[in-house]
Amino acid sequence: MIASPDHEPVAKVGRTKDELLETISASRLGTWLSCRLKFYFRYLSGKPKKPSSAMRVGTVVHAVLQQWNLARWRKAPLLDEMVRTVFDQAWANAEEDEPINWGDDEASTKAGAFALLETYLRDTPIPLDERPEGVEVSVELDLARHGLPRLVGIMDLVRKGGCIVDYKTTSRTPDSEKVLHFTEVQTTSYAMLYREATDRQESGIELHHLVRLKTPKLVVTRSGPATQEQQDKLLRMIHSYVRGLEMEDFVPAPGLQCGSCEFFNECKRWH
Repeated sequence: MIASPDHEPVAKVGRTKDELLETISASRLGTWLSCRLKFYFRYLSGKPKKPSSAMRVGTVVHAVLQQWNLARWRKAPLLDEMVRTVFDQAWANAEEDEPINWGDDEASTKAGAFALLETYLRDTPIPLDERPEGVEVSVELDLARHGLPRLVGIMDLVRKGGCIVDYKTTSRTPDSEKVLHFTEVQTTSYAMLYREATDRQESGIELHHLVRLKTPKLVVTRSGPATQEQQDKLLRMIHSYVRGLEMEDFVPAPGLQCGSCEFFNECKRWH
């Protein structure tokens, strides 16, 4: 696999139905499965997601860890003040089109984000001298033989030996058993993409949760290779996505999560 130092995943909004039927990603499929009306607002209506302090932290943390991994790939690891320099630059580069209403919180949020990175670099299970197999690798899988769109994805990191790593920032300590269930679409997608790119089976998947608490912590959840049952289930889910999108079946799925949805007000006005 190859490292892609200049590739930054960008969420595109306002696509046509035909464009959305050309490819499918784990994040897009996850949104479809959780609420089809939310999918409509996010991907078809062109409504951009409003920036937040949590989004800024996630963006910057991912950017710094990308550079940390690339530096190890080049056999020139980031050390001490180098990490701080990369972090400050990433924070400055992460300006959103629509500014965040920080009030007096930007300095404390930035300090908390750096503390999160310090915690990760101190507690990470990845040795500093372990050279990655791939960093921010963009991969796609042709599913035409199943009558389905191309599966696309970007893997944060592939460790030596084929262990796929995905970074997540969160404000709550994850429950490992529930996390494996909630992220099955993503982990199975990555497994299938890895096999397509390398013609090898992944050794496993690690979810590295960087938890934004007063005292930050790292929680690593591990799973083995994707099973055939999980792959078959993913294909059935994509079939459901294609059928529903073709029919423009954007029914809402009301639930406890609605109050925190960025499209809550639009949904209330939906007829």
